[in-house]
Amino acid sequence: MVQIIETTDVNVPVGTAYNQWTQFESFPKFLSEVESIAQIDDTHTHWKVKIGGFEREFDAEITEQHPDERVAWHSVGGDTHHGGVVTFHKLSDNETRVTAQIDWEPEGFVEMAGAALGVGKHAVKKDLENFKEFIESQGTETGAWRSDVEA
Repeated sequence: MVQIIETTDVNVPVGTAYNQWTQFESFPKFLSEVESIAQIDDTHTHWKVKIGGFEREFDAEITEQHPDERVAWHSVGGDTHHGGVVTFHKLSDNETRVTAQIDWEPEGFVEMAGAALGVGKHAVKKDLENFKEFIESQGTETGAWRSDVEA
């Protein structure tokens, strides 16, 4: 199992950062390997990703979600096995620390080699930078889902 932890500080209020992160269908705008996400219901999404030239599809289940604090998930079925949590920490009225922790199981030689070279860590870092650019340039979230999902 590979664990990746990356952090970025964004210049928006914690509610804005969190609200944007709950808009899963907008992820292709800032997550470079995500082709599309379909929201199935309040706690399930269907993902299409392209990683290292390989297309993958999987469903994910949100296992815990608390407004302005965290969103946790794990994959269910499909071609990839991973889980993680994104947390939101208020630094000031207009600055938020976003931390992503992702645990994934590389499959096959290409993924194992990529994991050994830190390709996943670099991708998560870049995606958080993209999220920062996206939300700061927007200035406000494109939507929000503020309900709780208990662990």
